[in-house]
Amino acid sequence: MKVVNLKQAILQAWKERWSDYQWAINMKKFFPKGATWDILNLADALLEQAMIGPSPNPLILSYLKYAISSQMVSYSSVLTAISKFDDFSRDLCVQALLDIMDMFCDRLSCHGKAEECIGLCRALLSALHWLLRCTAASAEWLREGLEAGTPAAGEKQLAMCLQRLEKTLSSTKNRALLHIAKLEEASLHTSQGLGQGGTRANQPTASWTAIEHSLLKLGEILANLSNPQLRSQAEQCGTLIRSIPTMLSVHAEQMHKTGFPTVHAVILLEGTMNLTGETQSLVEQLTMVKRMQHIPTPLFVLEIWKACFVGLIESPEGTEELKWTAFTFLKIPQVLVKLKKYFHGDKDFTEDVNCAFEFLLKLTPLLDKADQRCNCDCTNFLLQECGKQGLLSEASVNNLMTKRKADREHAPQQKSGENANIQPNIQLILRAEPTVTNILKTMDADHSKSPEGLLGVLGHMLSGKSLDLLLAAAAATGKLKSFARKFINLNEFTTYGSEESTKPASVRALLFDISFLMLCHVAQTYGSEVILSESRSGAEVPFFETWMQTCMPEEGKILNPDHPCFRPDSTKVESLVALLNNSSEMKLVQMKWHEACLSISAAILEILNAWENGVLAFESIQKITDNIKGKVCSLAVCAVAWLVAHVRMLGLDEREKSLQMIRQLAGPLFSENTLQFYNERVAIMNSILERMCVEVLQQTATQIKFPSTGVDTMPYWNLLPPKRPIKEVLTDIFAKVLEKGSIHIFDTLLHMGGVYWFGNNLIKELLKETRKEHTLRAVELLYSIFCLDMQQVTLVLLGHILPGLLTDSSKWHSLMDPPGTALAKLAVWCALSSYSSHKGQASTRQKKRHREDIEDYISLFPLDDVQPSKLMRLLSSNEDDANVLSSPTDRSMSSSLSASQLHTVNMRDPLNRVLANLFLLISSILGSRTAGPHTQFVQWFMEECVDCLEQGGRGSVLQFLPFTTVSELVKVSAMSSPKVILAITDLSLPLGRQVAAKAIAAL
Repeated sequence: MKVVNLKQAILQAWKERWSDYQWAINMKKFFPKGATWDILNLADALLEQAMIGPSPNPLILSYLKYAISSQMVSYSSVLTAISKFDDFSRDLCVQALLDIMDMFCDRLSCHGKAEECIGLCRALLSALHWLLRCTAASAEWLREGLEAGTPAAGEKQLAMCLQRLEKTLSSTKNRALLHIAKLEEASLHTSQGLGQGGTRANQPTASWTAIEHSLLKLGEILANLSNPQLRSQAEQCGTLIRSIPTMLSVHAEQMHKTGFPTVHAVILLEGTMNLTGETQSLVEQLTMVKRMQHIPTPLFVLEIWKACFVGLIESPEGTEELKWTAFTFLKIPQVLVKLKKYFHGDKDFTEDVNCAFEFLLKLTPLLDKADQRCNCDCTNFLLQECGKQGLLSEASVNNLMTKRKADREHAPQQKSGENANIQPNIQLILRAEPTVTNILKTMDADHSKSPEGLLGVLGHMLSGKSLDLLLAAAAATGKLKSFARKFINLNEFTTYGSEESTKPASVRALLFDISFLMLCHVAQTYGSEVILSESRSGAEVPFFETWMQTCMPEEGKILNPDHPCFRPDSTKVESLVALLNNSSEMKLVQMKWHEACLSISAAILEILNAWENGVLAFESIQKITDNIKGKVCSLAVCAVAWLVAHVRMLGLDEREKSLQMIRQLAGPLFSENTLQFYNERVAIMNSILERMCVEVLQQTATQIKFPSTGVDTMPYWNLLPPKRPIKEVLTDIFAKVLEKGSIHIFDTLLHMGGVYWFGNNLIKELLKETRKEHTLRAVELLYSIFCLDMQQVTLVLLGHILPGLLTDSSKWHSLMDPPGTALAKLAVWCALSSYSSHKGQASTRQKKRHREDIEDYISLFPLDDVQPSKLMRLLSSNEDDANVLSSPTDRSMSSSLSASQLHTVNMRDPLNRVLANLFLLISSILGSRTAGPHTQFVQWFMEECVDCLEQGGRGSVLQFLPFTTVSELVKVSAMSSPKVILAITDLSLPLGRQVAAKAIAAL
């Protein structure tokens, strides 16, 4: 008989009662090679014939089972055929289909083209929808049977349905395929292309919405069932289905750890070095650390408080103590308010903060020590602030206060007489915050109307520690820039006054001097960025900004004493020299203070030359320096600024007179003929001069004793020990920090040694560690240290240090576990932190460091010239074109194509370029035939990426991973898991979903 079609062939086999293997042999004879059985819809045809009657045809079903076992038909075609059956009243047919599903539902696979793998995902989604409908129908039948008194048959079928559902869903591989199918379906709906692709057209449409609807319906029916076992099984299946869309965002939190040094160190660095920094950037950095280390929220908040209390206890007295107090009681509550929005809802976060305080109250020695240092109940003030910000409920605040009060009764008693009358800094800072707002309003008034009144306000600010209190409060609340702007405007207003008498002239001189000194103090304490205004084209730059940028010595800023800024109009210089040398005191009326400040450097040079050549005696120099500092201290500041630049350029034997002149300018003038607030102004002047001179004095091994004026010296001067190589200092400090120590000196070492030297030597120290707990601690501390300049350190680490270690076989031994694992973790943390923040602004702390010239990353890492054309060729073809992925080992066409290129990420950005090249290197290591510690390192690196990321999609560092690397990665046993594949591919792209489906289906 000549067979015309499949149906005839199946009927002939049934009539002649062929055995299953006879049927298979004859089928291959009837149908020539070329067309596959899936294209001929063999599974569909067999099921259609088998399900004609009320019960299934066993012989034809045996043909289908044989076809499945011998892989004549694909799993996707069988699942698609099953999901078309919708007559659930034929219980024997339903049970036969469930038996067929039982053959393979927990071991689905596909080794064909990428499109076939996507077809399997879609078919599985349809089959899941069918199973849910079938389960609901069986549950309905059972309910009807219970009412009629015949429950047995319905219960058996429901148990079969739930068993298949559970078996299908308990496989992570199946859930991963369903995850891809859900995204694929959403993408097709978006592009309105439901008819695209050959397989799709023949499939019943199953959407995720339909699955959720079926799940709800099933839940309603099962709620009335008395069998707890079946109900529990159904609930478990429902939970698994609902977990599919979020299967990548579930991470186990670290409940076993109680200390998190990274959070601690980030807070300490921020509190000591970046009080003026944006709250948002700190929030993002802390959120990144929390996510990377999977820290539970209560322990995370606890670590922040612990770091704040340690900062309060350890901070040196004076300005730094005030800054820490403002940071803890004003800034951190604001940070937590923003963190609340990042995490759960209000209620959950409030409970977490309450829980953190409960833990904190158990650290009695820490709290007692802080109370002793601050001379008050610190916890009480902190709880009040958190209550005001809505971080704690009133009941929680009262409860916690009561507990702490009971604890404090057993605390060591303070000496009553010594500190009884001293107001705690916390109270002063909290009071200073509203005062800052009032001063800003006062400064907005017209300066010409009541200059004496304004002078009174400024005079009060100079007394005691008022200025530092106000500045700390302004810095912690983000008002310091506005504060500085007002003083720049005032300083600009007072530079010149026409037609004035003696009294207004002295008021103007004082306003100029106080504003100038305050601005210098702000720039030195909080960084010059706070002073600088936004650049506006055509706008005139205020005098103080000009002077600060060109003439003021700062850490890492080398000034040229012969720069034109120090060489103003010679006639003005001559008149100033004559005024200083001949007058008994400085004139004030119609004095142009900005011109005097700019001319003083050239005047000092003239005077210095005259002194060195014997034209002027020492007594004349004393008179001149007394004149300079006699009325306004700002002239002395400008003079010393130039002298510091000048001394740097002189030989050792030429410096004596210049240093002597600095000594003369630093001492106060003991005269009755000085202007108001002279002592207060001299106090600020001396602290400014001391900071200006610190570097040059260290380099020249000179000591100048600045008068002790009640103003504390700068406590965190990161001075390096003299006559020791900086590499020795670095290794020594790192060893100490691992035990216990301050990390501030690292900022100086980074500045002096440069980013590459700094990063490379610290990585060498990490690779020396051999104990696991030590390496993990070292990683957490190194990450914190790298926060000093995370962007630049990351470029060096990923662009130079790692490639050097991975490509040099003589260094592979250093990548063994545990240091190799630790380095992989550190590299991923740095990459993620830099990538998440590099589109934002650099922090104040990073901006103020002098940038060394890092090599041009574009020339350092040239991309393949033919790459754009490959990319265009790929994009111009159909994205679903199976040829792209037909042979993942074929590296000739798109070996470097990654999701980042399809998202058109800017590859001229250094960080993007470094990441792209690092992942290309990883890809080549995985594809090479040489295995070793470097391949193990790559595995650890990828595992850490997966562990830290919620998904490798757009905006993630994994978007730079070439698509072809996925097939190489799954060959590594530890990486061959469906969740890993989902995490490392960009599932927002059709190509990414194809790569993931192909890799998962082949597992």
